Amino acid sequence: MTILPDGRFVDDKPYEREMGAEARNADLDASNTVLMLRRFVKHRLALFSGLFLILSYLMLPFAGFISPYTPNERLEDYLYHPPQVVHFFHEGSFVGPFVYETEAQMNLESFSWEYVADRSTPAKLEFFCKGGEYHLAGFIKSDTHLFCAPEGATAFLWGSDRLGRDVFSRILYGAQLSLTVGLVGITVSFVIGIVLGSIAGYFGGFLDWVINRVIEILRSLPELPLWLALSAAVPSHWGPVSVFFIISIILGILDWPGLARAVRSKFLSLREEEFVRAAEMMGAKPGRVIRRHLLPNFLSHLIASATLSIPAMILGETALSFLGLGLRAPAVSWGVMLNDAQNLASIEIYPWTAIPMLPIVVVVLAFNFFGDGLRDALDPNRS
Repeated sequence: MTILPDGRFVDDKPYEREMGAEARNADLDASNTVLMLRRFVKHRLALFSGLFLILSYLMLPFAGFISPYTPNERLEDYLYHPPQVVHFFHEGSFVGPFVYETEAQMNLESFSWEYVADRSTPAKLEFFCKGGEYHLAGFIKSDTHLFCAPEGATAFLWGSDRLGRDVFSRILYGAQLSLTVGLVGITVSFVIGIVLGSIAGYFGGFLDWVINRVIEILRSLPELPLWLALSAAVPSHWGPVSVFFIISIILGILDWPGLARAVRSKFLSLREEEFVRAAEMMGAKPGRVIRRHLLPNFLSHLIASATLSIPAMILGETALSFLGLGLRAPAVSWGVMLNDAQNLASIEIYPWTAIPMLPIVVVVLAFNFFGDGLRDALDPNRS
């Protein structure tokens, strides 16, 4: 504002004030979804984590196509082969992506395999080539791979294991089980937790007392020994698919008490609100009140809780498979791969056999960052 000599006030920034008012009105007119997306985009780390997770899950049906080898394909002449570098230039000339052929030699001092590269002739990688058979998206049989090594050469981007299997291919195949187990487990956990928590919080009384005692008993039991006991009860002759679903259900059953207690406490405060009383007076049944009036007010917490619980499921499957009580060979998961790398002496000599722990760390961190950003975006008081 500017004061003129005659004492009048003049607005010297009318345009800026008008634009600021329009921006405030636009925020007021925007829907809750738009406001949530705006807050989430500001959280850069959560945004990048969310994009990474979306790409990871979209990649799962095409793991066989991206992988140069099938998960259990063995190359007996290339045991413990170190990771190979993809080159583009040979003797100063661009020849495209290629690798060098290698020859195995035994080091009698360290008693380990060493591979000497023949740098005289580059072996160009082949694209959209034929290889081992796999099932695209789980049911379409195919033998076309994105890239392969030419005959006489190998393409071990992250090395090979003790049986000559490609670590890179097995990590991609292992992601199909390790990432899916979290989704199946969280579905089981949410169904049980939301149903029992809603009943306890809305009806109260004897039902609330019984459900709370069950929650307290489950939460008082040590988690890891309980996992081990239930997993050890799974028959050893069951197939990988059956074991996968049983492990997912076990993880979901043991994870629901925390969610049920959170739902119960929220419902205890919401059931006394006027909109709930109005719905009951209009004749709404308890199921409709819970489904249409109480759960929507708790949806933001449920979504954030889901994204933060999935990494716990992934770590649970990894721990059980690492201890030999979860998924077992020939099934391929990150935990099964780490089970093969329990020998510390082998890891010291062949460190690339411990690479499967890297995707576990990255995925768990991505879920945690994504969950934190989503929780902040869904809660207006945090913005």
